[in-house]
Amino acid sequence: MTMRKSLFLVVAFFLMLGIAQAQDFNFGVKGGINIASIGGNSYVGLGGFGSKVAFHLGGVAEVPISEKFSIQPELLYSSQGSKWNYNSSDGNLKLDYINLPILGKYHIIKGLSAEAGPMVGYLISTNEEAEDSRFSKLDVAFAIGASYRLNDNIFFGLRYNKGILNINNDSNIDGSNQNNVFQIFDGYSF
Repeated sequence: MTMRKSLFLVVAFFLMLGIAQAQDFNFGVKGGINIASIGGNSYVGLGGFGSKVAFHLGGVAEVPISEKFSIQPELLYSSQGSKWNYNSSDGNLKLDYINLPILGKYHIIKGLSAEAGPMVGYLISTNEEAEDSRFSKLDVAFAIGASYRLNDNIFFGLRYNKGILNINNDSNIDGSNQNNVFQIFDGYSF
């Protein structure tokens, strides 16, 4: 494990630990489906590209700030990337991230919430075989979505993560690419 990856995981752990010290919070697990693609004005040397289905899973906490507002940090493993087609050959680009979204959550009515905020991701693996990864290790996105809590324990929702940073690290390609991920999830609070 590289030093950067270790530092990222330690910071994420202490953030979650600090939240766990809060008096009134929910902690749980969540997982679901990713519909992932890579957007931008180049596709890292490949031809046409499309969405791929993958998954995400991890921990979630919710810290109430007021009756209508809370902060929701998450620590997630997320498989992303896209499908591609080049000269009649099909392929699957897999980019695995550890993502740390920190969302503001507005409680619209009992059970229903809107959520939005920044997300930082760290690329932990890829199926690319090049020695120098053609993808930046750091990803930053803006997340927006909605969730519904059925009861004190069970919740589900939808979210869209729009990449902001260029993840294309290939010096031979003059262009910019971003992760685009639509998520459908459910979870359980303890």
